[in-house]
Amino acid sequence: MTQKLAFPELRQRAIALRLAGKSRREIKEALGVYRNETLDKALSGVPPPPWTRRPRAKDELHAKARELRAKGMTYTEIAGQLGVSKSSVSLWVRDMPRPGRLSYAECRKRNAEGVASYWTRERPVRAARQQAVRAKAAAQIGELSEREILIAGAIAYWCEGSKNKPYRRPANRVIFVNSDPALIAFFIRFLAVAGIARERLICRVHIHESADVAAAHQFWLDQTGLPAEQFRPPMLKRHNPKTVRKNTGESYHGCLVVAISCSTDLYLSIEAWALAAMAD
Repeated sequence: MTQKLAFPELRQRAIALRLAGKSRREIKEALGVYRNETLDKALSGVPPPPWTRRPRAKDELHAKARELRAKGMTYTEIAGQLGVSKSSVSLWVRDMPRPGRLSYAECRKRNAEGVASYWTRERPVRAARQQAVRAKAAAQIGELSEREILIAGAIAYWCEGSKNKPYRRPANRVIFVNSDPALIAFFIRFLAVAGIARERLICRVHIHESADVAAAHQFWLDQTGLPAEQFRPPMLKRHNPKTVRKNTGESYHGCLVVAISCSTDLYLSIEAWALAAMAD
């Protein structure tokens, strides 16, 4: 249209077109309106047609948030229970009246429930993500060659094994100590690749006297597969009742000391392998 309409007539025609299902763009073109402010004023109070309303992905969460707010829950509690941000909760429920002040006990109870609900959903997701990372990393390693076992075993010994010190006479003895059964098993595998017969291994359990010593001794016998003749009597650590220890219970088996008889040449080899692996 080239002729400018008076606002009352413009509004009447805009409403008629809107009720006929026309879009805002179509109305603007039909009436020659170029300013959004003018069209907003003309269509004030007129709801948009149903076809212009797009479904929102979070409509269910939106409704649930309002339901929880009506029960008196805080933004933090709602966000924790629904797994959304506090800013989203604020947008959804800020027009609702604020709940009355809760008692300290009720606040703690609701916070605990919100945290528990969050972790009920989040824990499986995190576990799956972490397992995927582990699987990918394990696939990168694959099967180790004997050379790679020598390198890894030498580095492991240099971290956890007994080493010569500059302030005392060199002992050149191979003694490996650890509480991890998997690492002990790998060290024994490393010794086999290094040409050390299993008969040369001498083991001893180091454990607190308050633990189940017999069970720990049997545990390491089973883990290593070595005969009892190659195990020395356990070395007991004196228990201090004032110390709050975490390594207790059935899962506590102490540490296993694995020593190699006549191990001077092996120690020198391990030293050379480790230093060569760490060299620039």
